[in-house]
Amino acid sequence: MLLALVAGMTLLGGVPAEAQTGVAGKPLRVCVLRDSGGVDPAALIRHPERFDCTTAQHRLGPGDYWAISEDIGLPSRAEAPLNMRVASLWQEGLTLHVLYADGSIATQATDARGVTPLIQLGAIVEQPLPRSPANVVRLLWHVEGSANMRGILLGARLSTAPQSVQANLAMAALYAGFAGLCIALIIYNLALWGALRHRFQLHYCLMVALLLAYAFSSSGALAWAWPEIANNFRLRVNYLLLGATGAAALVFARSFFEERVFAGWLGRYSTVVASLMLGIGLLFFLTAPFGVHLADAAVTCSFVGLATVVAPTLWRAWRLRSNYLWLFAFGWGAPILTAVARTLVNLHLLPWSFWIDNSTILAMMVEAITSALAVAYRIKLLRAERDEAIEREVMTRRLADTDPLTGLLNRRAFLHQAIGREGEQLLLIIDLDHFKRVNDTLGHDGGDEVLRVFARMLRTSVPQGTLVARIGGEEFAILTPTEKPVEPEAVLDRLRQMRMPFDIKVTASIGTCRGTLASEVDWKALYRIADAALFDAKSAGRDRVRHAMREAA
Repeated sequence: MLLALVAGMTLLGGVPAEAQTGVAGKPLRVCVLRDSGGVDPAALIRHPERFDCTTAQHRLGPGDYWAISEDIGLPSRAEAPLNMRVASLWQEGLTLHVLYADGSIATQATDARGVTPLIQLGAIVEQPLPRSPANVVRLLWHVEGSANMRGILLGARLSTAPQSVQANLAMAALYAGFAGLCIALIIYNLALWGALRHRFQLHYCLMVALLLAYAFSSSGALAWAWPEIANNFRLRVNYLLLGATGAAALVFARSFFEERVFAGWLGRYSTVVASLMLGIGLLFFLTAPFGVHLADAAVTCSFVGLATVVAPTLWRAWRLRSNYLWLFAFGWGAPILTAVARTLVNLHLLPWSFWIDNSTILAMMVEAITSALAVAYRIKLLRAERDEAIEREVMTRRLADTDPLTGLLNRRAFLHQAIGREGEQLLLIIDLDHFKRVNDTLGHDGGDEVLRVFARMLRTSVPQGTLVARIGGEEFAILTPTEKPVEPEAVLDRLRQMRMPFDIKVTASIGTCRGTLASEVDWKALYRIADAALFDAKSAGRDRVRHAMREAA
């Protein structure tokens, strides 16, 4: 996500001054001339030889300029009007002069809003050429207050009305698809957050919302929604949202990856970079009218800082075997490629291209979808970790409450569940007769097997809700409500009929007592009486039952 944001910022306008201009119409070569003042545009438009067509525009510095097109030789008529499309750049004003073959000149000038009334989707400045029966010879622009960070007049294209409409529809479909995707992802993740409450879901929604806001501003839709906004103010909003989105991306990456990935210096460094990005975006918004070049350089440096977080993050995530690295690497693939291409364009190592510019939205769609999959995968892993933890806790409790030899409740768990039971209870204390003799005959392993067989018989002989426990070496306890009694004689009968290891004969003696178990005192009294009844059964010859009443206590 982090690297995708670096790519996205570069591509969506990591340098927002240069916006998408579309491929509608025929490209026009443009030459420029610095405005030295006192020049008559009517005379200048007839002398294209005075203009510089070889020097790269960005090398000429800021200021006021004249820009002239190559010869056109096409008419702009009511039935087939022509439009002039150029990129939206940082400038105070733009005046267009149109020279016709009959010698007439038409002029269109912008007001204090700059080119805002002319903005089309894709942040394209579209100027309709005045209709005339005479052919258009050439165009002359007067660019006032050009910052010239990327160029003075870029992406000039001459288009017909149908071509312009088609370009607007294509850009509308592209941006609408991106906006719909962002809104759907925000709603979906907010709904999930309401149920799961994972912090990274909120950070993801914040990042996607800022991406959506940035796309709304950089696409030119902000100028449609707010017709009174100055175009340079819109560009300042771009930079502000740019810095906020970069900071949000770092915050999301930190909360999404495992804590160990951003432990130590990397976490502190990412916090500093995120703060700088947000602060520099705000700084550009506030100071651009007074020093746009310095503010632009600061933004570029902040994104260099953001890029320096990416490599150590990927390295540490790989070294620590992060569960999410492969999804992020896949999601970043398209933005990385487009980022490299756009960076080369911004460094003037590649010529400007509409397709490089507009690969941004598609790349960000891929990244947003992959990020949604990464969020879903993270939730799946968290759910698996939770289920595993619950299973471990259940097993731990079961081991703590269970006698390891027989699988019955141990004494502690039996007392925990027995004391406090409502209603009258029937307690059976069972002791295997002459068990030492069994151990001497079969050995301790054989004696253990006898205990397991006897425990299995007890477990299958009692009704639901009955507590069965091994409370001593060969001593067992059964506790059941009196309305669902366990017949002790039936227990002895089943024991007599059971086949024991090596066909050894095993019998048991049982003592019973009825009473309540509201407290530990009740338990001690009830146990003492049942144990005394068990002693009577053994004294009477074993393999029998003796009953006692609570009142005997």
